[in-house]
Amino acid sequence: MPTARRGVGMVNRRGANWSLESAPWAAGKACAAVTGQLAKWKYRPAPETVTAVEAVTTLLVEAAVADGGSKVSVHLSDQDGQACILALSHHTALTTGHDDAGGDVLHQITAHQAVTGCGTDTGPDGRRLWAVIGLG
Repeated sequence: MPTARRGVGMVNRRGANWSLESAPWAAGKACAAVTGQLAKWKYRPAPETVTAVEAVTTLLVEAAVADGGSKVSVHLSDQDGQACILALSHHTALTTGHDDAGGDVLHQITAHQAVTGCGTDTGPDGRRLWAVIGLG
């Protein structure tokens, strides 16, 4: 029996996701959702880490919105005191493979000291941009 097209998947960790209209206000809504979920998971990061989470979420979502899809999804997971934030553009007309265009966004993301890793690629479901942030 055929299965539905599979998007982002994860195992052995908590996760949450939100689907948002691809609009200028999406980044603000995503920031509130991500920081709210981390609080529900009982994370109490230092103020500078909260600032980094908000800034990185904004960069990820704004880049996904700029791709021009009709929606953006934001995925959050945690493991070992770190959070992975992923934004997916859902713009299916993009060329698949390594995403050189996302390089500038990655440099902006890595400017935040709390970021331990980030990346971007493009697949059949659009461009994925992600960052891992230490919450300790």
